[in-house]
Amino acid sequence: MILGIGTDIVEIGRIKRVNKDHRLAKRILADEEFDKYRNISNENRQTEFLAGRFAVKEAYAKALGSGIGESIAFNEINCMNDSRGKPSLVNDRRAHVSISHSEDYAMAMVVLETQ
Repeated sequence: MILGIGTDIVEIGRIKRVNKDHRLAKRILADEEFDKYRNISNENRQTEFLAGRFAVKEAYAKALGSGIGESIAFNEINCMNDSRGKPSLVNDRRAHVSISHSEDYAMAMVVLETQ
């Protein structure tokens, strides 16, 4: 049974503008995500990664129905990829995650269902 659905879309250029000195990345990424982010050598790909993770976290909060800050913080949500590249939330196995990028946008969708 589906418990919640959330989607979010982010302008990649906006993420790039507000991420001076990696401040946004340090604020929103979980430790494991931040390690992966720092190991991406291409700056554009790094920004896409950050934008996608931002969108996932917003979509997850919407699926929960709580919003960021009320019951969960950005850096408490950890989205990692498995060996085949499929993203998943480390802290919530009920969640199904999809992330997409274009040149200008990153979007994510999260579906929560009962175990």
